[in-house]
Amino acid sequence: SGILRHKFLVAAVIFAICVLIAICCVLQLIIKKKEDQEKIERFLEDYKALKPARYSFADIRNITNKFKDKIGQGGYGTVYKGKLSNDVHVAVKILDNVKGNGDEFINEVGTIGTIHHINVVRLVGYCADGFKRALVYEFLSNHSLEKFILSKRKKNSLGWEKLHDIALGIAKGIDYLHQGCNQQILHFDIKPHNILLDHNFNPKISDFGLAKLCSKEQSVVSMTAARGTVGYIAPEVFSRNFGKVSCKSDVYSFGMLLLEMVGVRNNNVTQNKSEVYFPEWIYNRLDHGEDLEIQIDEDGDAQIAKKLTIVGLWCIHWYPMDRPSMKVVVQMLEGDGGSLTMPSNPFASANPMTTRGKMRGRPLDSELEEISESESFSH
Repeated sequence: SGILRHKFLVAAVIFAICVLIAICCVLQLIIKKKEDQEKIERFLEDYKALKPARYSFADIRNITNKFKDKIGQGGYGTVYKGKLSNDVHVAVKILDNVKGNGDEFINEVGTIGTIHHINVVRLVGYCADGFKRALVYEFLSNHSLEKFILSKRKKNSLGWEKLHDIALGIAKGIDYLHQGCNQQILHFDIKPHNILLDHNFNPKISDFGLAKLCSKEQSVVSMTAARGTVGYIAPEVFSRNFGKVSCKSDVYSFGMLLLEMVGVRNNNVTQNKSEVYFPEWIYNRLDHGEDLEIQIDEDGDAQIAKKLTIVGLWCIHWYPMDRPSMKVVVQMLEGDGGSLTMPSNPFASANPMTTRGKMRGRPLDSELEEISESESFSH
């Protein structure tokens, strides 16, 4: 009986061990299934987030806490800070001055809703509730580049290295729009106001209301009237005598933005001079080996400022064929600047005076009136 009892105990122990092992295996399977399910749920959430959500105006009211925190105002409407249910902060642009048949609204949602790039602002959602329209973007705590380059205190806090990083990020974003998407996207309104900065001052291109899409094989776009902001618009957008409208028009706007980043670092650059002409003033200073009269605080700042200036001058040639592509611009900005050469004089032409005459009397950031335009493309 003692032997039987011993065998029984051994069998019971073995059975208990087997049961324990089985329980552990089942638990592991349950845990793994749960982890897999959570992984799938995360994927589905991320996948859903790739496309902007549609909100009712009641949702917009709740997101903005009844429009409590106003953070911006412009001709397009008003921007409010908001918060989604998962505590993600957003910027809600209420389009309270909707014109025409809503082409700009459709353009922005249709264009930016398909773009995912670190240097392009993300559209979280939109509202098209009757005549009430709104766009919901990721919230960027440092707002627009314009506020920094126009404020002496804020611009000095950035420093030249950060300005260079911002310029490079913008260039990469535009290059992505031109070459990285399924369709080529021409922005047509690159300016400091439309460059937003996140908490780390990473730049993100925004406001695609004037953008146009075309296939990458179509190098020229047909337009019946100018669009954009005076001071940043390429000459060919005003007059076909300069060439045809293409992605090189965005290159010109970026060049003007670069020169403004450099030129307004010190009021002496534009003091008693028309802002529209300050790039020519900069070119003449460099061409004669003279100082740009900009604030230099650290060793190497002068080299960075000169590099940004030279790249900007390359971008603002009157004729599109003389401007580099954005891919080349990125390469120029990524280089050390030592091998960069001055371009030929971008202003050496009789024709540009006609364009200047059209700009005369309007501030650099003056927006054009609403226009009608053919949406056809031609080779």
